[in-house]
Amino acid sequence: MLAGLLLAAGPAVAQQQQPALGMAMARLPAAARKIYVQTLFEQRLSVLYTRAGLGSTGMSKDVLREALLGFYNLRPTAGKPQMSGSSVLTVVDLTRPSHLKRLWVVDVAQQKTLFNTLVAHGKGTGDVVATAFSNLDGSEQSSLGFYRTGRGTYLGKHGLSLKLHGLDPGFNTNAEKRAVVVHGAEYVCDDFVKKHGHLGRSQGCPALPVAETAAIIQAIKGGSVLYLHGPATAGYRSRWLDADRALDVFGRAL
Repeated sequence: MLAGLLLAAGPAVAQQQQPALGMAMARLPAAARKIYVQTLFEQRLSVLYTRAGLGSTGMSKDVLREALLGFYNLRPTAGKPQMSGSSVLTVVDLTRPSHLKRLWVVDVAQQKTLFNTLVAHGKGTGDVVATAFSNLDGSEQSSLGFYRTGRGTYLGKHGLSLKLHGLDPGFNTNAEKRAVVVHGAEYVCDDFVKKHGHLGRSQGCPALPVAETAAIIQAIKGGSVLYLHGPATAGYRSRWLDADRALDVFGRAL
């Protein structure tokens, strides 16, 4: 009951009352505490989904759940001090057709959607719908999984760009070698969709509308988490989706 009231009240109130919640949890047996933390996580997920208005934008709650598991697994801990403590989480749902807005930048702490926009997939990944994925250089396909954003920006052939560091071996760890980065592209716009029925395609980069690129890169740079979700047929699996580990990190922060 206490947890539900705190989460519903908002992040500021919850933070003020964390000591009381922590003491209450500490008195619970291990099994009961695990169930309690799972309940808190699902409540936090539901509050974020509702307050950030994600349902009305077409985001799947299940996709958000996966993204949050990775988000908490990648939080800084004694064993992973290099990870960012940023509260910004970027989600790309490549199960949605390219003419729909399928990229979200969410501030988890503030429970706000900062951006929701179009994003391109790779030429080799499909036309309207993304169906094929690869970590291989030269494939021109998108790579699924969790990424950490670069700490600085640079000016490349597409203008302002941001490097991505793939964190899922076998799925996206060749991102740097392949120069898979966040950048803007003229073919990512509604006019292109009206003319061709789908967005233009990249060489594997999550390319953005030019007008929004600078603001989005500014919001997500510095080691924040980015998650590219794909269809079940892609066979994606990841240690960052380990619920037990994620809930442990989540619970320690309560």
